[in-house]
Amino acid sequence: MKKNITLQATKIVSTAALVLATTGMNFAAEVWYPFPVEEWTPAFDMTSPRTSIEYKPLEKAEKKWDICVSFPHMKDAYWSAVNYGVVDESKRLGVKMQLVEAGGYTNLSKQISQIEDCVAGGADAVVIGAISNEGLNNLVKEVRGKGVPVIDIINGMSSPDLSAKSLVSFGEMGAQTGEYISKLHPAGGKPAKVAWFPGPPGAAWVEAGNSGFQKGIKGSAIEVVETKYGDTGKEVQLKLVEDTLEAHPDIDYIVGTAVTAEAAVGLLRSRGLLDKIKIVSYYFTPGVYQGIKRGQILAAPTDSTVIQGRIAIDQAVRILEKKPYKKHVGPKLYVIDKLNIETFDRNSALAADGFKPTFSVK
Repeated sequence: MKKNITLQATKIVSTAALVLATTGMNFAAEVWYPFPVEEWTPAFDMTSPRTSIEYKPLEKAEKKWDICVSFPHMKDAYWSAVNYGVVDESKRLGVKMQLVEAGGYTNLSKQISQIEDCVAGGADAVVIGAISNEGLNNLVKEVRGKGVPVIDIINGMSSPDLSAKSLVSFGEMGAQTGEYISKLHPAGGKPAKVAWFPGPPGAAWVEAGNSGFQKGIKGSAIEVVETKYGDTGKEVQLKLVEDTLEAHPDIDYIVGTAVTAEAAVGLLRSRGLLDKIKIVSYYFTPGVYQGIKRGQILAAPTDSTVIQGRIAIDQAVRILEKKPYKKHVGPKLYVIDKLNIETFDRNSALAADGFKPTFSVK
């Protein structure tokens, strides 16, 4: 009898574990590491040689540090995934986190004032997803002058005064996207007309993504018939796609931001064009994930957004505690399509099911 009870209990525990794994639930206690990343040396130069390493964070912070996190906005699921990463890692390490968001890529002055308020309020470290490549450089210098570490996350800044970077090469993201469709349309093969939507003008990640994409399609049968920049709000991207379809009804591909891809799915479906025009995103979100699963979006590279958020918090704590840290790292990139959509590490790129934007960890 005792043996049967033990077996039954074991089955219950195993079933519970399986349910948690298959529903994508993710808790602060989960061990997400070691995780494959690339380290740039020398740091802060995206053209530097990279080394593949396994990233391992601290088990716990020595004290309840107060970390300020600044995002350009929280308007889409991409930044929600980064939010999840910084929130969950703050909980795991046992530190406080406060998050501010500027409301969009046109609000540089707001982002600056929000960060100034954070530092004035006693933040021990600042993690910044920058609106502008150069626009926060004076602020970074000022904050570092007060002895506060500054971590550059996701978007990239050109400041030499940064403490660390947790980000990937958006140039490589764009290049992998271009290379993916170039393999479908090699030189001398069937030509394809592409409408390209890189994102907000002036943002470092957009400039890099555009440069990488152009490099990725070079020498192929791809023709970019339209390039349209714009904020990553859904209404803005939807309008850009609508205008492009009016001007170029014969395009073969819509390629661009995840928001562009998500907006394009609904628009093309309503016009009966999903079978005619293919959609590709150059980064990964839940909407892109569902689109690939349903056969509505062809592919997208993943930059393991959640992991970038986790690493930035760990870097901040390591610097504050004067422990060894990696100055410039980012998760390895790879393309997700119908061949690997069911097997990739979902928790590295998407927020846990049921997660809602969270602005503080006490």
